[in-house]
Amino acid sequence: MGWLPTERGTTNHTDRIIDLWVNSWIAALAVGVLTWALIIWCIVAYRRRKNETGYPRQLSYNLPLEIFYTAVPLIMILVLFYFTDKDMTAINARDDNPDQIIDVRGKQWSWDFNYVTEDKHDVGVQAHLDGETGAPDRLPTLYLPVNQSIELQINSRDVIHSFWVPAFLQKIDMIPGKTNYITVTPTREGVFAGKCAELCGEYHSEMLFNVAVVSEAEFAQRMSALEDGQIGEEYDRNPYAEAAEQGAREN
Repeated sequence: MGWLPTERGTTNHTDRIIDLWVNSWIAALAVGVLTWALIIWCIVAYRRRKNETGYPRQLSYNLPLEIFYTAVPLIMILVLFYFTDKDMTAINARDDNPDQIIDVRGKQWSWDFNYVTEDKHDVGVQAHLDGETGAPDRLPTLYLPVNQSIELQINSRDVIHSFWVPAFLQKIDMIPGKTNYITVTPTREGVFAGKCAELCGEYHSEMLFNVAVVSEAEFAQRMSALEDGQIGEEYDRNPYAEAAEQGAREN
């Protein structure tokens, strides 16, 4: 699978991403081998012989060759662009009627999860990596039902964060005041590590979470244990405005 941090069948997108990654490397390797072979051939075929002196005959222009080495890279780029754009369009497409909508809100330095469809919420608390055992068990956990279409609404409560689940092979920025989206169908049960992938302050390294892909029955059981309602923008803050206000007071 190209040494990616997952396996095929984890979500409805992982196979597509793995294929694009692996095939891109195969194409790059083929071009590299051809280029190395041509370089070696030129070195051997046009080397100076024992009885020769001076430089070989110099050619200023070779129009067919120049057209060739202009056209071939252009074709390669267009082919790579086509397959990349096709896959990105499919991956980023939103579902008009997802089974679950979940509002994911990053904050310094933890995560809140609003299960919009279920009208439930789960407030995350930063789990300090202090060397004590059981730290993974204290991490906020996002629960997803297997084989259901999920729309993740990605928001930030303060500074720029990044939502990343390596096993899903998807990562997206969390920008204050802007909602980004991930539409995904998890197809394999399990617990997967997640993290913030954008340097967001002193405890960025501790901004971790888990994703638990569970059966529909287990998901319903988990939802019944959560508090009703949503916790939305009322807990957001603007640290940039706060810094500007602090600077104004100091001046």
